[in-house]
Amino acid sequence: MAYHDLRTFLQTLQREGQLLSIDEEVMPEPDLGSAGRAVSNLGEHSPALLFNHIYGYENARVAMNITGSWSNHALMLGLPKNTSVKEQFFEFARRFDRFPVAVERRETAPFQECQVSENINLFELLPLFRLNKGDGGYYVDKACVISRDPSDPEHFGKQNVGIYRLQVKGPNRLGIQPVPQHDIALHLRMAEERGENLPVAIAIGCDPVITTVAGTPLLYDQSEYEMAGALQEEPYRIVHLNDCNLDVPWGAEVVLVGEILAGVREFEGPFGEFTGHYSGGRSMPVIQIHRVYHRKNPIFEHLYLGMPWTEVDYMIGLNTSVPLYHQLKQAYPDEIVAVNAMYTHGLVAIISTKTRYGGFAKAVGMRALTTPHGLGYCKLVIVVDADVDPFNLPQVMWALSTKMNPKYDVVIIPELSVLPLDPGSEPAGMTHKMILDATTPLAPERRGHYSQQLDSPPATEKWERILRDLMQNTNAT
Repeated sequence: MAYHDLRTFLQTLQREGQLLSIDEEVMPEPDLGSAGRAVSNLGEHSPALLFNHIYGYENARVAMNITGSWSNHALMLGLPKNTSVKEQFFEFARRFDRFPVAVERRETAPFQECQVSENINLFELLPLFRLNKGDGGYYVDKACVISRDPSDPEHFGKQNVGIYRLQVKGPNRLGIQPVPQHDIALHLRMAEERGENLPVAIAIGCDPVITTVAGTPLLYDQSEYEMAGALQEEPYRIVHLNDCNLDVPWGAEVVLVGEILAGVREFEGPFGEFTGHYSGGRSMPVIQIHRVYHRKNPIFEHLYLGMPWTEVDYMIGLNTSVPLYHQLKQAYPDEIVAVNAMYTHGLVAIISTKTRYGGFAKAVGMRALTTPHGLGYCKLVIVVDADVDPFNLPQVMWALSTKMNPKYDVVIIPELSVLPLDPGSEPAGMTHKMILDATTPLAPERRGHYSQQLDSPPATEKWERILRDLMQNTNAT
């Protein structure tokens, strides 16, 4: 099922019992940030939240935790809400293989019904609030930022849709953090080398598929819109904005149009981050906003960021795992079984693989470190056997405790790149990385003394299905 806008998905969440609508008036601070943290504490099937009355704003509604559970993530993919994480991974991977799916271009979009081009004041237009008490300002945290490669503007695949940190710095001014490993940083560097500003469009309140794809580590020339079509299994709707020469999601609630100012840097931050730490203040580029489009009575979407798990971990969990899985299978098509890189955006990756010979698992770990995402993340790579489910942490811990010999199976590679937000990096953006080989040794390795491994009883899978169905029926009644 395709959701062409946020409102359609909210209707599905409500129908499935995965949306809590709060009609009481709430304060922007601390209520919204606190509720975003609290709902994440309810577990992996927590609902989305829709706040209908925000103190100080008229007709402003705020949605949070939209894809902040495995139930909501499954519904985003059009799957039953009780679909397991492992099943969602392989379904995501199957659709990923269908890339590219051509887009559907529309002449107009609902967000164009209201426009503001003079006296823009984001403090009045957007319901703004701090998520965490130590945040250095207001934070637009779940917006799709669209930019083009200025050296190849006609290449559709080099038009990037990404999610980047945006600080509201003035009535028509935003700060942006373009992490060097991400595509917008390349676009900005090219524009600044030409002495040009970089046009951008910022889409707020989008359908869940494009926000998921915007956080996916695709290759530089792969279109997020064509990948969104693959995931929703029908062409993705976009509309072209002539004032910035960019394509934006048709279903967005609000679109800000502006440009990153060449050579301009201002202090930005600190903010609470997905690492569970504050990121500190840094000198970052600045966006000047020239025009605002919005639907009547728009819904503003936010997410809470903090110590995992929160919505961002569900949002960038499987869509980080699947690209790594595909890139590893290109190198080892018959060996790679599954990849779990859901932890802190892939700073930890668990890879399940068949092994050809002694030392093979360590080579798989090295390859993970050199993938496009691994270069900036993948600080710790754990490699397990093919019969270990990387999404089952008790099995992974069993493999680590019984298969790994610290004398032989720990590989540390010094001074590699990592995203600067990693609080353990020193200096920021540099770190040692580690591979843990938790696979059964094969010749010519001789470590350990392994007897025949236990297998599950023969009808285990059958009974797992029976018991899951019984639990589902019990919950339904």
